[in-house]
Amino acid sequence: MSLLVLDIGTSSVRAAIMEADGSVHGEQLRSLLPDSPEPGMVEFDARLLAETVLDAATFALSEYEGTVEAVGITNQRASTVIWDRATSEPIGPAIGWQDLRTIGTCLMQQANGFRFAPNVSATKIAYLLDTYDPDRTRDLCFGTVDTWVTWILTEGALHVTDASNAATSGILRGDGSGWWTGALDALNIPAAMLPALVDSSGIIGPATALAGAPPIAALVGDQQASLLGQACVRPGPAKITFGTGGMLDTVLGPDRPRFETRGDGGTFPIIAWRIGGQDTWGLEAIMLAAGTNVEWLRDDLGILASSDESDAVARQCTDSGGVVFVPAMLGLGTPQWDFGARGTVLGLTRGTGRPELVRAVLEGVAHRGADLVESAETDSGRTIEVLRIDGGMSRNETFVQALADATQKPVEVSPVKEATTLGAGFLAGLAVGTWPDLDALDGTWDPLTRYEPAGDLDRDRWRNAVDRARRWIPELSTVDF
Repeated sequence: MSLLVLDIGTSSVRAAIMEADGSVHGEQLRSLLPDSPEPGMVEFDARLLAETVLDAATFALSEYEGTVEAVGITNQRASTVIWDRATSEPIGPAIGWQDLRTIGTCLMQQANGFRFAPNVSATKIAYLLDTYDPDRTRDLCFGTVDTWVTWILTEGALHVTDASNAATSGILRGDGSGWWTGALDALNIPAAMLPALVDSSGIIGPATALAGAPPIAALVGDQQASLLGQACVRPGPAKITFGTGGMLDTVLGPDRPRFETRGDGGTFPIIAWRIGGQDTWGLEAIMLAAGTNVEWLRDDLGILASSDESDAVARQCTDSGGVVFVPAMLGLGTPQWDFGARGTVLGLTRGTGRPELVRAVLEGVAHRGADLVESAETDSGRTIEVLRIDGGMSRNETFVQALADATQKPVEVSPVKEATTLGAGFLAGLAVGTWPDLDALDGTWDPLTRYEPAGDLDRDRWRNAVDRARRWIPELSTVDF
């Protein structure tokens, strides 16, 4: 059986054909960068996104000699689209998940007893309604990107979202059982505009906008898709996606974590996926800046010609010469959650050169990866046996070895750089019988390579450096979502 997978990220749209052996081919990649009209604002054109998805999907299908059995969709989470139910026209720009324009609303709602983070959908919905429908009189639909794409592919027949996306909206009940009326009332969000909740894997309806109208059989958020794409289907392993930022996710099982919003280790509970009406829960830890730090070396300092060059340059020295870099350009996420922390370089000497600085940056991101692992182990009460990684930095050998040394755990590299595509394909295949159950996905994991710890990065010195990087902007350090 062949499957069409649509992977809608923050800056691109990917369509590809996935086969039953887990291979992916016929990839169609379309760049689609968001806009930033003002500092802290991130928007995109939802109509253009829909057209881009249709173009990529249509081209992938036309190039494929055969029929596909189902469609799987994975997407950036929490980005918010509102459109007119009758015309299918967005009422304004869609707001990206990174957008920070609603921080004031989040802080105001804290005083009312509600904890909304600016990177979830809740206050973005309220902002769009306040701007374009202040009286709440129009017949509108809200959706995250999965909802909007499904609406387009089914030509307005289906208004749905899955549990993994809904759980990052900020308006789902804590147990995942339905929409949270308290949050809706607090933000004046009409319940009628919300999508129906469906399973992450299961036949949802035909994609009539595509040739042959294949059934849409999977909806899943990108990080959960990456988790599944790296065959983390049960407790034990964890995955980290090292892209612009870094996300660790790990599976817990059918029981929700005991903490409500954030554990002592700084992780969040997530619904990994919902199948047959049953939720699989997990934890997520967040690194605010990962690949961004290599881009800083390349674009701002000009000491790298390309991101790929960082590996070769770092290999020109055997260690960083005592230099420690704390990658806190945007603050620190898990476990500190200090938005006032800032990037810090310590230990510079006259002998510090380009190789030492580049290696220190790679090792700093590796240390942050180890922080995420420790936090997940604290909040889950379980040992993470092995790390599986994807994303652009997963191809940097110096970095991956540093990650193994910092965590003192084996690190397995995904055979495909973006495992999100595999995860969405697996869920769609489960729905149409390509694989009998999740356990069968264990056998699909075939890492590109495996790194064993070969040294020991100084974690005590790292913690000292982090403490020096913290509270640099005190007024931001006091902000907590």
